[in-house]
Amino acid sequence: MISKHTIMKHSFTYLRIVILSLVFSFVSLQVNAQTQSYIQKNKTLAENLSTKYGIPSSIILAIAFVETGGGTSRNSKALNNHFGIVGKNNIGSRYKQFETKEESYEAFCKLIVKKKYYTALKGTEDFGKWVKAIANAGYSTQPGEWMKRINSIIHKYQLKD
Repeated sequence: MISKHTIMKHSFTYLRIVILSLVFSFVSLQVNAQTQSYIQKNKTLAENLSTKYGIPSSIILAIAFVETGGGTSRNSKALNNHFGIVGKNNIGSRYKQFETKEESYEAFCKLIVKKKYYTALKGTEDFGKWVKAIANAGYSTQPGEWMKRINSIIHKYQLKD
């Protein structure tokens, strides 16, 4: 025969599992909504720059998303820097301050245009080649992990141009 204490103990454990599952589901929904919001807010900007510079909008958006944590990073909020671009600012960090996020996006595209790989890739929609070329050119201090994160965002949110 099972005691009331054992039943209560198992009921409490089950209740904790249910509550934790609900909390994790809620957090996951919030993160997904935040991601979609960042992508939607910046999609037109990335598309316009893609047309202007020949860099896939999927590349622009995915890199901006990864570099800012979906727009939540200190650099994106305080400096309007969505790409981790190094330079001068008013808060004493090593990252450049921009007047607007649009200026940051444009600066990123201008940096890419100056790279050797740009001429060969301009207008190419193969995001895999872009990610590899950017990583191999030293954009990230951890190129393998960075490539995985960029590719993951592109696939997960179907950013393929």
